[in-house]
Order: sequence, then structure tokens, then C-alpha cells
Amino acid sequence: MIELSWSQVSARRLERARLLVPWQDVDGLGGVVAAMCGAHAQIMSAAEASVGLRARVTRSHVRDALWTSRSLVKTYGPRGTVHLLPTADLPRWAGALASIPHTGSGSVRLTPEQTARIVAAVRDAVQERPLTIDELDAAVVAAIGPWAGDLVMPAFGGWWPRWRQAMGAAAHRGAFVFGPPRGRKVTYAAAPMAGPAADGLAWLVRSYLTAYGPATPAQFAQWAGGRPRWAAEAFSQVELEEVRLEGQSAWVLAGDTGTPDERPRGVLLLPYFDAYVVAGRPRELLYPGAAARRALSGGQAGNFPVVLVDGEVAGVWHARRAGSRIDLTVELLRDLTPAQSRGLEEQAERFGTVTEAKPRLTLGPVTVGPHA
Repeated sequence: MIELSWSQVSARRLERARLLVPWQDVDGLGGVVAAMCGAHAQIMSAAEASVGLRARVTRSHVRDALWTSRSLVKTYGPRGTVHLLPTADLPRWAGALASIPHTGSGSVRLTPEQTARIVAAVRDAVQERPLTIDELDAAVVAAIGPWAGDLVMPAFGGWWPRWRQAMGAAAHRGAFVFGPPRGRKVTYAAAPMAGPAADGLAWLVRSYLTAYGPATPAQFAQWAGGRPRWAAEAFSQVELEEVRLEGQSAWVLAGDTGTPDERPRGVLLLPYFDAYVVAGRPRELLYPGAAARRALSGGQAGNFPVVLVDGEVAGVWHARRAGSRIDLTVELLRDLTPAQSRGLEEQAERFGTVTEAKPRLTLGPVTVGPHA
């Protein structure tokens, strides 16, 4: 059995995540996002930075890909969180994510029949034009009855109608995607796809292991938002090869055991919920020692933007924009070499280019909390 070190795996993942050599094709942002297995977009500016740092583009290019050329689409992705996905891959994403059992949670339970009715109502409602959430509320309740509008879901100090419990399932089944903003309001639009692809789940396992392997079914389940039994079934659909990562069993695609010759080198500034750190496991190897205490929030990755030094988390950072200027405060957990310090300055300049702002870099403590 092949033994792999963390250094080898780190170099492999960084290379495949397009973090070592940026993508050169401005018109091919779908390829960048595909290599990431989706860009987390709960915070849209962070998604723009995640994509932009992997390509020679700015946030405007990302927005054009999303709303003009439509090579990217915004929808619910892994773990039911908002992601940017390549439009061309949407049927396979839907095929994979729709296979995750969905029954609701807590006291707001939905039967499979109720969920199916909601999904169909949402799909029909958005066919003619994008709708705001209030317009979608009215359309769904009118289509399937008052029970769907019962205010039973606690949310942000208030209550949401029952049907919204199935929004994630509706997106995963290809009923809608996010549409262009209408002023400050979010809209929901028809998905640009005929239907979920039958081979989606096996495709997603292959994509995930190509980008973030070696990995285990349990790690895939945590990343995708499924249960362990679902993940084990997903892995069984693909030809795999067992390897050892720092003495622990994990899996890659059969024959895909190669790693770069060089150790991971350089400094990277990764924004909130960057795909690389969210998928990066084992956590104790990516976040060694003090990094776990400082940069993880309850064991969860992504709540803090992180400084990656030679493939390991070595600090946190925060950006604050004021007009055309963006102030970057970087809190380091280790001393940098002169070459690494220059790399940090280059990353700050790159971040400024992506965000279309003039950066100002300051070394010192980050005083804001997670997800600030």
C-alpha cells in the first residue's frame, strides 16, 4: 500500500485547486470552479475572491460569468449552502445532491410526498420570470394549499412558512437557481437544465477525490452534507485505491496516486469559507497546533479567512473596505522568511486586484470574531 506524507498530499491538493499556478483563461471560469468542486458563496465577495485568486481575473469577470455569459450558476450546493457551480455541470450536481435523503429537521418535518409537491410548485413558479422570496411564497401557497404557508420555521428571530424547509431539496433537484438581484432583493429563477443526470453521484465522488483525495467516505459525507451510509454507497460506485496518509487509511481514484515532486511553498490569503479549507481534512494536519485554536470555530473551517504558509494554516486575516481602498490586517502565528514576507505582500496586491481596490497591508492582531 502506498504511503503518502501530508507534505505530498498538500502539494497535490494545492496544485489541483489552481492555487499554485493560476488559471489563465478568463473565459473559462467554469473550469476553475469545477476544479474547486464549487465555490462557497454565502458571502458573495468571498466567492469572487476565491475564484479570482485562482485565475487572472477580477470580481467583475466573476459577475459577468454569473449574470451575463452564464457559465456559472448560483444555487444550493454541498451541505445545503449557497455555491457557485459551473452551469455545464449542473445536471450532474443535481443528480448527486438529489440522492441525499431529505425529510426536514427538528419539529418541521415533511413527508416525501409533501417535499415532492413543494419542489414541483417551485419549479413551475419560476418558469416565466425570476421571483423574489415574497412572490415565491405566494405562488407556492397558491399552488399547493395553506398548509405550505404555516409559519412554523424559526428563523432570524421570526418565523418562515413551512414550505421553505424544502428549498434546499428543490435546488438540489434542479427546480431553481438564484436569479439576478432585483435591487437589494434576491430572486429565484428557472434552472438552465433539463433534469438531474443519472451518473451524478459517481461523478461527484470522482471530482471530489481528484481535488481533495486521499479521503474517506466519512470525510466525503461531511463535505457534501450526507449521512455515512449514503457516502459509503457513493464510494462503492467508483473504482478506488486505498493508500495511507500519515499512517491512516484513505482512498483515491484507482491509479491516481501521483504527487508533485516539490514540497508546497509560498504564502496564500484564502477568504471566508474557501473551498480548499472547507474540504481540507484531516483538520489537525491542515491546522497544526495553535492554528486549530485560532482559526477554527468549534472545529468548523472557513469562519476565519486564513493565511496558508507552505501548505499549512499559519494565521488569520480580515479585510475592511472603504470606498476604493481595502485594508488587510494579517495576524501571523509564525515568523516569515524574507521570501515569505514578499509572498504575503504579493498576495495582498493580488487580492486588491481581484476586489478592484487599492490594498493596504498591516501586520497585527485580528480583533473581529468568526464570520465577521
